[in-house]
Amino acid sequence: MTAVTTAPPTPTRTRPPQRRHLDHGAWFLVLPALIPILVLSVGPLLYGVALAFTDAQAGRTEPTQWIGTLNFQDLLKDTLFWESFGIGLLWAVGVTVPQFALALGLALLLNQDLRLRWLARALAIVPWAMPEVVVGIMWRLVYNPDAGILNETVRDLGLGDGHAWLTGLGTALPAVIVVGIWAGMPQTTVALLAGLQNTPQELHEAAALDGAGAWRRFRTVTWPALRPVALAITALNFIWNFNAFALVWVLTSGGPGGRTRLPMLFAYEEAFRYGQFGYAAAMGCVMVAVISVLLACYLVGRLKGGDER
Repeated sequence: MTAVTTAPPTPTRTRPPQRRHLDHGAWFLVLPALIPILVLSVGPLLYGVALAFTDAQAGRTEPTQWIGTLNFQDLLKDTLFWESFGIGLLWAVGVTVPQFALALGLALLLNQDLRLRWLARALAIVPWAMPEVVVGIMWRLVYNPDAGILNETVRDLGLGDGHAWLTGLGTALPAVIVVGIWAGMPQTTVALLAGLQNTPQELHEAAALDGAGAWRRFRTVTWPALRPVALAITALNFIWNFNAFALVWVLTSGGPGGRTRLPMLFAYEEAFRYGQFGYAAAMGCVMVAVISVLLACYLVGRLKGGDER
């Protein structure tokens, strides 16, 4: 008679009770930060999307009606809005690209072992500490056509009688872009400087021993380590710049002739000057959708490029 042997039962992996308690505790820790996001960000966003499908207007006594996609159909025919959208893209790219290039150069300089480096780093973030309204007022004084320091310098150098920088049709947008670059450089510089300081110094020393020059060390050591930070800060800067409002509003209020009327200014005027809340909400939805698509394409392209390299 043969004995029948059975394999021992396979032990089942059970989740430790302590882990479940930790998960519940983690949710309680996240809630204080999650609730304000839901209430102040997600809630208004969903309300704005719903508002875009209504005929909501200011001062209207009749109840708001659901009109479907009528606002979006009207928006497709609104040439002023699409002109404003093009100005917004030009502004966002015109600020983001030079801002990154200048901030990268400044970060590389501040990363060197220089005398009074701490003072230079402190001065570099001064624009970041100033409210946008104060920055706008200060630069309006700089651009003042009669007594502004810029025109005074132009006259002293014998280059002419100066210009009406913020009211000229050809100079208003470039002048505002210069202010945007100056105001946004500090946070970009700080982010890139943090990335540079996280790059292992041993890699630079090894590349130098192999005979690599400054440019080759930057291309083969510094930039690969800095690429994730550069990708993140560039994407964020593009979003922030496209959604700019206060700085341009203080400088030009969208003038002259709509040359600096960014999409956010256009939507603000539709909502709070003309009372077209539903139409302005539709503008906001279109801006969010288009910028999300452009940003997704940009990020995918950069990530694929990073993988190939």
